[in-house]
Amino acid sequence: MKQIRISDVTMKAKAVTLSFREKIELAKLLDSLGVSVIELEGIDSSRTDALRIKSVAAAVKESTVAVPVKLEEENIEAVWNALKLAKKPRLQVCAPISSVQMEYLYHKKAETMLEAVCNAVRVCRQYCTDVEFVADDATRAEPAFVKQILAAAIEAGATTVTVCDAAGSMLPDEFAAFVKDIKKDLPENVCLGVSCANALSLADASAVAAVGMGAGEIKAAAYSVDTCDLSNVAKIIAARADTLDVTSSLRTAQLSRIVGQIIWMCQTERKKTSPFDSGVRAEEAGIWLTTHDSMEAVLQAVEQLGYELSDEDKTKVYDAFRAIAEKKEKVGIRELDAIVAAAAMQVPSAYQLDTYVINAGNTIASSAHMRLRRDDAVLEGVCLGDGPIDAAFLAIESITGHHYELDDFQIQAVTEGREAMGQTIVRLRSNGKLYSGRGISTDIVCASIHAYLSALNKIVYEEEEA
Repeated sequence: MKQIRISDVTMKAKAVTLSFREKIELAKLLDSLGVSVIELEGIDSSRTDALRIKSVAAAVKESTVAVPVKLEEENIEAVWNALKLAKKPRLQVCAPISSVQMEYLYHKKAETMLEAVCNAVRVCRQYCTDVEFVADDATRAEPAFVKQILAAAIEAGATTVTVCDAAGSMLPDEFAAFVKDIKKDLPENVCLGVSCANALSLADASAVAAVGMGAGEIKAAAYSVDTCDLSNVAKIIAARADTLDVTSSLRTAQLSRIVGQIIWMCQTERKKTSPFDSGVRAEEAGIWLTTHDSMEAVLQAVEQLGYELSDEDKTKVYDAFRAIAEKKEKVGIRELDAIVAAAAMQVPSAYQLDTYVINAGNTIASSAHMRLRRDDAVLEGVCLGDGPIDAAFLAIESITGHHYELDDFQIQAVTEGREAMGQTIVRLRSNGKLYSGRGISTDIVCASIHAYLSALNKIVYEEEEA
């Protein structure tokens, strides 16, 4: 039987927001699952991008690690320097080949694009023996040009060529015929890969149909966002291996468990009933401050967090930072966020918590009954939400009559043990400006409510002063 490569593209999905450490953990899970290739995002302009690629490359033991490059030689060199320690590295040259996308994205004609792709593949081949050319939007390109650019990329050194139905508009039999026509002209030692968008919910069927016509690699995702679903493809291949005469390296016995973990990790969006997002943000890696840092350096880091502080608050934040920095070796960016929440812009409490009642469980929707005091009035709100904290925030919004963007939400342990204190940081955005609040309690819901009210009171204070 022929072995089909499964290339996971989960970490390339824009809808998936993971921290630095979560990306490394995700790569380890995919590696243990037995995917043939793990695809990462490329290098844009950040040192963090190179560090991410190096870290994942070091963590992956069996799978090939593939990273896309731009058509410029400088970017190819930067990607290779980050990727070269991988056990099985692969460089990907990705380019659109339909007339519309070539001119819209790269402002190039067909001849110019062909030359640029060939040059990029040649440079990649100087660094790496495994080079892939990905022909994006291939199904909407001129058939003759598709064959021409694939042949040129192979001559330049590509060992895998991939054609993409980026629009997801082809039916399975149409895509199979498209792949069959391309496959007959390819050398036997070159692997043909396929990538299908899921606009018609036919990505899985189209990819499997392509396998029947000779495709050797499928791009899929454990957490599927508009592409082939890794679980579905794996199950189809396992169930119809004899018919398709193919197999894969996936460890199907672990499939449900590992994919379940990945989906849980990647599901950061809220339900439609909630206006809040998940609060998940990529970590601001590499930012550490010490007691030797000047006030200017500390305030520059505060600005990177998005805060605009008054001169008085700048002094308060720096003094609070120094008090903490003198007790420990270094202060991270998350700790600095908590310092800003605790020290900056302390204002009178326009809204004060009176009582709250939360109902939550695995068989009922979470609800919150909130009572707040403002001046001498007691204000009440009741709301359903996606979890107890979401319901509490929505209840506060129903009382105030305003919705503010939840820019970030953090939960941190302050002490250890069963009676541990929890600290929450809430960042609200109003009129483009960030307001941060902090809450501490052994009850994490209570801490979250206090943090939200702390940020809310700062907004109310500034609005009333204005």
